[in-house]
Amino acid sequence: MAEPDPSAVVAAERAFAADGLAHGIKRSFLAHSTPDAIVFAPDPTRVRDLYGSRPDKPHPPLVWWPLWAGISRSGDLGFTTGPSTFDGKENGWYFTVWARQPDGGWKWIYDGGSPSAHGAAAPQGSPPTYLPPATGPQTNAAAAMSAVQAAEADLATTAASDLAAAYRAALAPDARVTGSSSVPATTPTAVKAELDRRPPAIAFVPLGGRASTGGDLVWTYGEARWTEGPKDRRGHYVRIWQSRADGWRLVFDQILPVAGAPA
Repeated sequence: MAEPDPSAVVAAERAFAADGLAHGIKRSFLAHSTPDAIVFAPDPTRVRDLYGSRPDKPHPPLVWWPLWAGISRSGDLGFTTGPSTFDGKENGWYFTVWARQPDGGWKWIYDGGSPSAHGAAAPQGSPPTYLPPATGPQTNAAAAMSAVQAAEADLATTAASDLAAAYRAALAPDARVTGSSSVPATTPTAVKAELDRRPPAIAFVPLGGRASTGGDLVWTYGEARWTEGPKDRRGHYVRIWQSRADGWRLVFDQILPVAGAPA
């Protein structure tokens, strides 16, 4: 049987974006998310709690389009990312995690983004590139989450004193790393440069996530704390892990600082 490709996730993202233009942020966010979906505002917050009581006010157009996407072999967990604009101006890169619903449709469980520059990003409507399918063994969601939790614990232990070494041990060769105002890093050279922009040590604390039923793709998020000169800083991380022949590898990593917030 052919493995699913991410086209269904891309279609869900494009429908979400189209509704955002037609109906506004509040209605589209509530319509396309699960009841427990989260955003960072600035800490993890259910989108229904954030937007449920807000007035539905007009706003300048928010536009975004997927340029990279992935899906689990079981076809029930996926993601997309790409550029966004607000009122016609660059608005960073969004990142959305999607879960297939019992009716076969898709709703998102996490939505956020980084202030990354667009650079030479392909225009709206361009075909996205896809994360290759997982190559690791078949398992289940519980086993996958347990394995990734162990991998994250190892990463956190090393990152507390040597962030670069922690990521060198965990990242896939084709991983994407974002979070700064630079263009998202998609090559080993660019990934090294992006990691060099981060603090030399970060304390990570896991908060949540989700694994595919086939146990090959896992989304995680958590707290990140570090020092910046004399100041304590904090933020959050967002990650995608994929099961590969050589074990669990980090294929997407993003650190999102909380603006101006002390630890």
